[in-house]
Amino acid sequence: MNPLGELILVLDAGTTSTRAMAFGRDGGLHAVSQRDLAQHYPRAGWVEHDAGEIWASTLAAARDVVTRAGGADRFACIGITNQRETVVAWDKTTGEPLARAIVWQDRRTADACAVLREAGHEAAVQAQTGLVLDPYFSASKMRWLLDHVAQVRAAADAGRLALGTVESWLAFKLTGGAHISDAANASRTSLLALAGASWDEGLCDLFGVPRRALPAVTDNAGALGATLPDWLGAALPLTGLAGDQQSATIGQGCLSLGDTKATFGTGAFVLTNMGEALPRSDNRLLGTVLCQLDGTRSYALEGSVFVAGSLIKWLRDGLGLIASAQETEALARSVMDNGGVAIVPALSGLGAPHWRPEARGAISGLSFSATRAHIVRAALEAMALQTHDLAEAFAADGAHWTSLRVDGGMIANDWIAQDIADILNLTVERPDLVETTALGAAMLAGLGAGLFGSLEEAARAMRGRKCDFVPTMAATERAARLELWKRALAGVGV
Repeated sequence: MNPLGELILVLDAGTTSTRAMAFGRDGGLHAVSQRDLAQHYPRAGWVEHDAGEIWASTLAAARDVVTRAGGADRFACIGITNQRETVVAWDKTTGEPLARAIVWQDRRTADACAVLREAGHEAAVQAQTGLVLDPYFSASKMRWLLDHVAQVRAAADAGRLALGTVESWLAFKLTGGAHISDAANASRTSLLALAGASWDEGLCDLFGVPRRALPAVTDNAGALGATLPDWLGAALPLTGLAGDQQSATIGQGCLSLGDTKATFGTGAFVLTNMGEALPRSDNRLLGTVLCQLDGTRSYALEGSVFVAGSLIKWLRDGLGLIASAQETEALARSVMDNGGVAIVPALSGLGAPHWRPEARGAISGLSFSATRAHIVRAALEAMALQTHDLAEAFAADGAHWTSLRVDGGMIANDWIAQDIADILNLTVERPDLVETTALGAAMLAGLGAGLFGSLEEAARAMRGRKCDFVPTMAATERAARLELWKRALAGVGV
C-alpha cells in the first residue's frame, strides 16, 4: 500500500459510460471523470461494446482523475466495479480483444438457452448456480463467440484465449496480465456453483466453455494485483472488485440479513442480503454471491429488470419525445395521471420474475387525448410497477421487504422515488450520494488495502445521510394502477 495515499480510486465501467472517481476515506467525492461508451446494435436483439474502447475510456478517465487529484501518490488503492455478465474474449499473448464484447442485454443466445431448457437442464443449473437459463448470463455468450468467431476459436485451440467479464478484462490490462475474476462476478456466468470454490467442470461441459480460458476466482477484497507504473504514474494496488449490483448493495450498507436495495440505472436490480445461507427461489428470482472475503461467502437473492434508464434514453434518442432525462420529472408532474397509458418496457425482453426473452415492448391505452407527457409519465411509472412485481416474488420466497434503499442515476428524480414508495406502500430510503455502486467498490478497495478493519467499519466511515420517501397514495389509486399494469402485461403475452 502506498503509505502516503489518502484517496481511493474507483473505476466504474458501466453499460453506457465509464467513470473514474476519487473517494476520501470519509466517503467524500474529490474528483470524477466520465467517458460515454458507444452502443452497437448490429441486429435486432444484439447489443455489443468495443472492448478496446472500454479499456481506452477507463484509462483516460483514470488518468484524468489522478491528475486532477494531484498525482498517483495521493492514492492508496484501486477498486473496480462493472456492468455484469458482459463477455470479453481476448488473446492472452497480445492482450488484444478478439471480438466485440457481448453485452448483458444481448438476446442472441435465446434459442441456445431454450434448447438446454427443453432438454431438462434448467432445474439442475438453477440448483447449482442460483440462475435460470437465460441469454442474460455469460456462459451462453462465451459459447456463441467460440462457435461464431474464427479468431476466438483459433485462440482457444492454441491455448491463448482469455474469456472474462469486464472487471476481468480491465484487471488484465491494468496489471499487464493478471487473469482474475471476483466470486461475485463469477457467480453471474452460470459456470460457478454457489457453493463451489471455482469453475464447475460439469457446467463448463454443459455450456461448452473451456476452463483453461477462464480467470482465477478471487475474493472481492485483498491484494489482487498492481497496476503497471506507466498507466497512472505509479504501481497502485488493485484491492477491490465487484459487479455493479453487489457493489451497490455494499455501498448502501446492506450488510445484515434481510437488508434490501434497488438500483435504477440502465436496468433495475433488487438485492436482499441472505447472509451465509445459500439462496433458493421458487419464484424465478436469482441466487447470487454478494461478497467473498477471506474465502467466506455471503449471498443475496436478486431480481433483475432489464430496462429502466435505457427506456428514458430510448424516449430521447429513439422517439425524440424528450431532449434530456432531466425533463421527465416536470413532464410527469404536468399531468394529473397517466391518462390510461401504460408502457411495458420489454425492449430487450422481460427479466425477473417473468423471464420472457421473446417479449417485446408495448405502449397501450393511447387515445387522441394522450400527450407526450402521458407517455413519459407512463414510462416513469413502469419503474415502480416492475419493482412491485419483484416485491411480490421476494415476499413469496420469504424475503418480505420492510423498507427499501434505492440508488442509481434515475433515483435523483424525486417523482420516481415517491412513486416507488407509493406503489410499494413502503418507506423508500435514498442516500445523498445516489451513485452507491462506486462507493461500494471504494469500501471494498479500502478494506482490501487495510484502510478499514471490516466492511461495517468502512460503511460507518463512508456512507452519508439519507432522505426518506413515505407512501401517500390512496389504496384505490394504487389498485387501479396495478390493474392497468396487469392488463398491459397480458397484452404482451405475460
